[in-house]
Amino acid sequence: MNDRIRAREIRVIDADGNQLGVMPPHEALRKAREQNFDLVEISPNAVPPVCRIMDYGKFLYENEKKERAAKKNQTRIVLKEVKFSVNVDEHDYVTKRNHVLRFLAEGDKVKASLRFRGREMAHQNLGRNVLERLLKEVGDKGIVEFRPRMEGNTMHLILAPPKQIPGGKKQEKPPQQAQQQQPRAQQPQPQQQQSAQPQPQPPQQPAGGQTPTGT
Repeated sequence: MNDRIRAREIRVIDADGNQLGVMPPHEALRKAREQNFDLVEISPNAVPPVCRIMDYGKFLYENEKKERAAKKNQTRIVLKEVKFSVNVDEHDYVTKRNHVLRFLAEGDKVKASLRFRGREMAHQNLGRNVLERLLKEVGDKGIVEFRPRMEGNTMHLILAPPKQIPGGKKQEKPPQQAQQQQPRAQQPQPQQQQSAQPQPQPPQQPAGGQTPTGT
Protein backbone atom coordinates (compact mmCIF):
# COMPACT_ATOMS: atom_id res chain seq x y z
CA MET A 1 0.00 0.00 0.00
CA ASN A 2 1.20 3.51 -0.87
CA ASP A 3 5.03 3.73 -0.61
CA ARG A 4 5.43 -0.02 0.01
CA ILE A 5 4.40 -0.94 -3.55
CA ARG A 6 7.62 -2.18 -5.22
CA ALA A 7 6.49 -2.97 -8.76
CA ARG A 8 7.97 -0.94 -11.62
CA GLU A 9 4.57 -0.45 -13.26
CA ILE A 10 1.03 -0.97 -12.03
CA ARG A 11 -2.44 -0.89 -13.51
CA VAL A 12 -4.48 1.75 -11.72
CA ILE A 13 -8.21 1.94 -11.00
CA ASP A 14 -9.64 5.15 -9.55
CA ALA A 15 -12.11 5.46 -6.67
CA ASP A 16 -15.10 5.27 -9.06
CA GLY A 17 -13.89 2.04 -10.70
CA ASN A 18 -12.57 3.64 -13.87
CA GLN A 19 -9.38 2.36 -15.53
CA LEU A 20 -6.57 4.93 -15.47
CA GLY A 21 -4.11 2.73 -17.36
CA VAL A 22 -0.58 1.50 -16.61
CA MET A 23 1.81 3.90 -14.86
CA PRO A 24 4.66 3.96 -12.36
CA PRO A 25 3.66 3.63 -8.70
CA HIS A 26 4.88 7.11 -7.77
CA GLU A 27 2.59 8.69 -10.36
CA ALA A 28 -0.40 6.68 -9.17
CA LEU A 29 0.42 7.58 -5.56
CA ARG A 30 0.49 11.25 -6.48
CA LYS A 31 -3.00 10.97 -8.00
CA ALA A 32 -4.25 9.24 -4.87
CA ARG A 33 -2.84 11.85 -2.51
CA GLU A 34 -4.38 14.65 -4.56
CA GLN A 35 -7.76 13.17 -3.57
CA ASN A 36 -6.69 12.42 0.03
CA PHE A 37 -6.99 8.70 -0.74
CA ASP A 38 -4.66 5.70 -0.50
CA LEU A 39 -3.13 3.53 -3.21
CA VAL A 40 -3.96 -0.09 -2.39
CA GLU A 41 -2.59 -3.15 -4.20
CA ILE A 42 -5.59 -5.44 -4.81
CA SER A 43 -4.13 -7.98 -7.28
CA PRO A 44 -0.38 -8.40 -6.58
CA ASN A 45 -0.06 -11.51 -8.78
CA ALA A 46 -1.42 -9.87 -11.92
CA VAL A 47 0.92 -8.67 -14.69
CA PRO A 48 1.25 -5.81 -14.09
CA PRO A 49 -0.10 -5.68 -10.50
CA VAL A 50 -3.46 -3.96 -10.09
CA CYS A 51 -3.82 -1.11 -7.61
CA ARG A 52 -6.83 0.95 -6.67
CA ILE A 53 -7.23 4.45 -5.34
CA MET A 54 -9.54 4.32 -2.34
CA ASP A 55 -10.27 5.47 1.20
CA TYR A 56 -8.56 2.55 2.93
CA GLY A 57 -9.86 3.47 6.41
CA LYS A 58 -13.44 3.49 5.17
CA PHE A 59 -12.83 0.19 3.36
CA LEU A 60 -11.67 -1.49 6.58
CA TYR A 61 -14.61 -0.06 8.52
CA GLU A 62 -17.17 -1.34 6.02
CA ASN A 63 -15.59 -4.80 6.00
CA GLU A 64 -15.64 -4.95 9.78
CA LYS A 65 -19.27 -3.84 9.79
CA LYS A 66 -20.22 -6.60 7.33
CA GLU A 67 -18.43 -9.22 9.44
CA ARG A 68 -20.27 -8.12 12.58
CA ALA A 69 -23.60 -8.29 10.74
CA ALA A 70 -22.78 -11.77 9.43
CA LYS A 71 -21.87 -13.03 12.92
CA LYS A 72 -25.06 -11.52 14.34
CA ASN A 73 -27.23 -13.39 11.83
CA GLN A 74 -25.54 -16.73 12.51
CA THR A 75 -27.52 -19.11 14.70
CA ARG A 76 -25.44 -20.80 17.39
CA ILE A 77 -26.60 -24.29 18.33
CA VAL A 78 -25.25 -25.57 21.65
CA LEU A 79 -25.12 -29.26 22.58
CA LYS A 80 -26.37 -29.73 26.14
CA GLU A 81 -26.21 -33.01 28.03
CA VAL A 82 -28.79 -34.50 30.37
CA LYS A 83 -27.66 -37.57 32.32
CA PHE A 84 -30.00 -40.39 33.34
CA SER A 85 -29.41 -43.52 35.37
CA VAL A 86 -30.69 -47.07 35.02
CA ASN A 87 -32.66 -46.92 38.28
CA VAL A 88 -33.93 -43.37 37.86
CA ASP A 89 -37.05 -42.69 39.94
CA GLU A 90 -40.17 -41.16 38.40
CA HIS A 91 -39.75 -37.67 39.86
CA ASP A 92 -36.12 -37.41 38.74
CA TYR A 93 -37.02 -38.71 35.30
CA VAL A 94 -39.81 -36.15 34.83
CA THR A 95 -37.51 -33.32 35.94
CA LYS A 96 -34.80 -34.29 33.46
CA ARG A 97 -37.31 -34.85 30.67
CA ASN A 98 -38.58 -31.31 31.21
CA HIS A 99 -34.98 -30.06 30.95
CA VAL A 100 -34.70 -31.82 27.59
CA LEU A 101 -37.91 -30.22 26.33
CA ARG A 102 -36.81 -26.78 27.52
CA PHE A 103 -33.42 -27.03 25.82
CA LEU A 104 -35.06 -28.10 22.56
CA ALA A 105 -37.54 -25.22 22.78
CA GLU A 106 -34.63 -22.80 23.21
CA GLY A 107 -33.05 -24.09 19.99
CA ASP A 108 -30.26 -26.23 21.49
CA LYS A 109 -29.33 -29.82 20.74
CA VAL A 110 -29.58 -32.32 23.59
CA LYS A 111 -27.46 -35.36 24.35
CA ALA A 112 -29.29 -37.73 26.70
CA SER A 113 -26.77 -40.14 28.20
CA LEU A 114 -27.06 -43.10 30.55
CA ARG A 115 -23.99 -44.66 32.18
CA PHE A 116 -23.88 -48.29 33.28
CA ARG A 117 -21.85 -49.10 36.38
CA GLY A 118 -20.59 -52.53 37.43
CA ARG A 119 -23.31 -55.16 37.24
CA GLU A 120 -25.65 -52.72 35.44
CA MET A 121 -23.89 -53.67 32.19
CA ALA A 122 -25.86 -56.92 32.30
CA HIS A 123 -29.13 -54.97 32.17
CA GLN A 124 -28.62 -52.72 29.17
CA ASN A 125 -32.24 -53.27 28.18
CA LEU A 126 -33.36 -51.31 31.26
CA GLY A 127 -31.30 -48.31 30.23
CA ARG A 128 -32.52 -48.56 26.65
CA ASN A 129 -36.11 -48.55 27.91
CA VAL A 130 -35.46 -45.27 29.73
CA LEU A 131 -34.12 -43.57 26.58
CA GLU A 132 -36.82 -45.05 24.36
CA ARG A 133 -39.44 -43.69 26.75
CA LEU A 134 -37.80 -40.28 26.49
CA LEU A 135 -37.97 -40.40 22.69
CA LYS A 136 -41.65 -41.34 22.81
CA GLU A 137 -42.55 -38.51 25.22
CA VAL A 138 -40.53 -35.88 23.37
CA GLY A 139 -42.36 -36.78 20.16
CA ASP A 140 -42.40 -34.10 17.47
CA LYS A 141 -40.80 -31.55 19.81
CA GLY A 142 -37.39 -32.88 18.76
CA ILE A 143 -35.67 -34.49 15.78
CA VAL A 144 -33.75 -37.70 16.45
CA GLU A 145 -30.21 -37.42 15.09
CA PHE A 146 -28.86 -40.54 16.83
CA ARG A 147 -31.00 -43.26 18.36
CA PRO A 148 -29.80 -44.92 21.59
CA ARG A 149 -26.42 -46.58 21.06
CA MET A 150 -23.57 -47.81 23.21
CA GLU A 151 -20.11 -46.22 23.42
CA GLY A 152 -18.04 -47.97 26.07
CA ASN A 153 -20.17 -48.19 29.19
CA THR A 154 -22.43 -45.29 28.19
CA MET A 155 -25.58 -45.31 26.09
CA HIS A 156 -26.66 -42.02 24.57
CA LEU A 157 -28.89 -40.41 21.99
CA ILE A 158 -28.89 -36.94 20.38
CA LEU A 159 -31.96 -34.78 19.74
CA ALA A 160 -32.08 -31.62 17.63
CA PRO A 161 -34.64 -28.80 17.84
CA PRO A 162 -37.49 -29.07 15.32
CA LYS A 163 -37.48 -26.88 12.25
CA GLN A 164 -40.03 -24.08 12.51
CA ILE A 165 -41.62 -22.07 9.69
CA PRO A 166 -41.29 -18.36 10.60
CA GLY A 167 -44.63 -16.58 10.69
CA GLY A 168 -46.59 -19.82 10.36
CA LYS A 169 -48.74 -19.31 13.44
CA LYS A 170 -49.40 -15.65 12.75
CA GLN A 171 -50.82 -16.40 9.30
CA GLU A 172 -53.44 -18.74 10.76
CA LYS A 173 -55.03 -16.21 13.10
CA PRO A 174 -56.76 -13.79 10.63
CA PRO A 175 -58.91 -16.53 8.92
CA GLN A 176 -60.07 -17.77 12.33
CA GLN A 177 -61.12 -14.29 13.38
CA ALA A 178 -62.96 -13.79 10.12
CA GLN A 179 -64.87 -17.03 10.59
CA GLN A 180 -65.87 -16.04 14.10
CA GLN A 181 -67.07 -12.59 13.06
CA GLN A 182 -68.99 -13.67 9.96
CA PRO A 183 -71.85 -15.58 11.70
CA ARG A 184 -72.45 -12.64 14.04
CA ALA A 185 -72.98 -10.27 11.12
CA GLN A 186 -75.55 -12.61 9.51
CA GLN A 187 -77.67 -13.22 12.65
CA PRO A 188 -81.10 -11.54 12.19
CA GLN A 189 -82.35 -9.33 14.96
CA PRO A 190 -85.70 -10.27 16.55
CA GLN A 191 -86.98 -6.68 16.49
CA GLN A 192 -86.45 -6.39 12.76
CA GLN A 193 -88.39 -9.62 12.15
CA GLN A 194 -91.35 -8.44 14.25
CA SER A 195 -91.51 -5.08 12.54
CA ALA A 196 -91.48 -6.77 9.17
CA GLN A 197 -94.70 -8.79 9.92
CA PRO A 198 -97.94 -7.22 8.59
CA GLN A 199 -100.07 -5.59 11.34
CA PRO A 200 -103.91 -6.02 11.40
CA GLN A 201 -105.74 -2.83 10.37
CA PRO A 202 -109.01 -1.62 12.09
CA PRO A 203 -112.22 -1.64 9.95
CA GLN A 204 -112.87 1.56 8.02
CA GLN A 205 -115.80 3.71 9.18
CA PRO A 206 -118.18 5.31 6.64
CA ALA A 207 -118.13 9.04 6.12
CA GLY A 208 -120.15 11.22 8.48
CA GLY A 209 -119.15 9.40 11.61
CA GLN A 210 -122.12 6.98 11.40
CA THR A 211 -121.63 3.40 12.35
CA PRO A 212 -123.20 0.69 10.22
CA THR A 213 -126.27 -1.08 11.71
CA GLY A 214 -127.21 -4.69 11.20
CA THR A 215 -130.29 -5.45 9.13
